[in-house]
Amino acid sequence: MKILLVGKNGQVGFELQRSLACLGNITATDRNTLDLTDDDSIRSVIQALKPNLIVNAAAYTAVDKAETEQDLAMQINANAPKVIAEQAKQLDIPFIHYSTDYVFNGQNDKPWTEQDQTDPISVYGHTKLLGEQAIIDSGVAHLIFRTSWVYGNRGNNFLLTMKRLATERDELSVVNDQIGAPTWSRHIADVTANIIAQAKATKDVTQFIQQHAGIYNLSGAGETSWHSFAKAIFELLEQQGEQVAKLNAIPTSAYPTPAQRPLYSCLDNQKLHQTFDIKLPDWQISLDLAF
Repeated sequence: MKILLVGKNGQVGFELQRSLACLGNITATDRNTLDLTDDDSIRSVIQALKPNLIVNAAAYTAVDKAETEQDLAMQINANAPKVIAEQAKQLDIPFIHYSTDYVFNGQNDKPWTEQDQTDPISVYGHTKLLGEQAIIDSGVAHLIFRTSWVYGNRGNNFLLTMKRLATERDELSVVNDQIGAPTWSRHIADVTANIIAQAKATKDVTQFIQQHAGIYNLSGAGETSWHSFAKAIFELLEQQGEQVAKLNAIPTSAYPTPAQRPLYSCLDNQKLHQTFDIKLPDWQISLDLAF
């Protein structure tokens, strides 16, 4: 089985290289080997490799910068998935892609389901939604996994930022009125590998993915605020003997950012469990493992 992994250097892409290694021969690309701003380059790489599966972990994830770099965010998050999906459809190659809780407006009081109305409130969320829609419209056999608050031990993410600032600062303020579910990048990769393994067991990966095609929420269980997430990180640092900054809770209004964030973005993972018999652990358990 030949797998084309797009975006090998991102948080999820890095973990996917490990998780997918036992499932086939992986060709993993980065921006130097596959230019997602060049449609012809995307097509030529897929045509040359003719993989049995494409997994796209590449994304423009700088949420605030996307407000001013709209064209680049649109190209990476919306157009590139569209081109990949159309080429994959033409060659009958199934396609796995990742999306985000930011496709929702955050105005809810219970976890979002895959059927809930999307209404992104940022350029990032808007471009990711357009990517989803383009994949579905292409008719390719696809799985789209919406995840949330992704963190890991590489790249730019909340865990690594809090680890650094906890020991650099005397005092730190973190918003406490945005609620979501932190998701470990390794668990996203492992779930993906589990589902591909299920598909391989049927002897027809394309048919399996076509039969189960659609959007699935894939996030850590439970919910927390950014402040409580930071507090949990600080407590783990203290257990390791670190002196940490004083942590203050503030409302979103006290920390304005170029991009608006959803206030409530927990995802309902029942569809994932019912379809593939997979459940992620509570976010606190995952954090302990990742730390």
